[in-house]
Amino acid sequence: MVDIMSEVPRTPQQVKAEQDLSLKNSLGMINNKIMVMSGKGGVGKTSTAVNLSIALAHKGFQVGIMDVDLHGPDVPRMLGLNGMPDVNSNRKLAPLKHSERLAAISMESFLPKKDDAVIWRGPLKFSAIRQFIADVEWGRLDFLVIDSPPGTGDEPLTVAQQIPDARAIIVTTPQEVALADVRKSINFCRTVNLDVFGLVENMSGLACPHCGGNIDLFGAGGGERTALEMGVRFLGKIPIDPRMVACGDSGQCFQQVHAGSPVTLAFSTIADAVAGLAERR
Repeated sequence: MVDIMSEVPRTPQQVKAEQDLSLKNSLGMINNKIMVMSGKGGVGKTSTAVNLSIALAHKGFQVGIMDVDLHGPDVPRMLGLNGMPDVNSNRKLAPLKHSERLAAISMESFLPKKDDAVIWRGPLKFSAIRQFIADVEWGRLDFLVIDSPPGTGDEPLTVAQQIPDARAIIVTTPQEVALADVRKSINFCRTVNLDVFGLVENMSGLACPHCGGNIDLFGAGGGERTALEMGVRFLGKIPIDPRMVACGDSGQCFQQVHAGSPVTLAFSTIADAVAGLAERR
């Protein structure tokens, strides 16, 4: 006998109720949610999110990375991921696997051409981010790292609303123009009741290839001072390493290729601080 009820179209209210339940169930299997954000572009936010995820996975945690930078998704390229996510037997999307402990979902994986522009307004972004949570089979995770676009617009606001127990890591560079935007990001988090876990100072000095001395291309210590002034935790400094650019462009794992570098050690230290979340929970 044909199940007539199964063929009846669902109302928008029914669809939303089902997605709300799926979203709640999915989030219930994720212990810690970390949104990586920045006040402005160009400070290395995505490379920080990607390398923090890799460092946590190297420490034995089960990690997912959700790329909600819908207009400029770069996570798959940095992780060397290709293809589209499969739909599993539960009719959910399976995130792309980088390793046994790290998987990712990103808008880039759904674009016919990688250079296609995503021209969306707020409601479509809201819907996409909800689907990235509710309609993806994340499974049990120790950490979900969320790469948000710069600024305080639709995407970070949606994450703050849909994931009320998320915490923010804010990435900056040492110079004042970036730090002014960081202060806005911290105030945004406080306005929407999003807990700020800490601040990371990226591009913090360059080791001279000739003499080995440190060159402060963007100043020094601004991130640490801002964290102190704003009353947030300072997680650490990540130095500049030109090899990071090459690895990101080619999809290689910098921390594997350059395991003993200062950058790798810096991410390991920051991951240790973030891992404290899992221990406390």
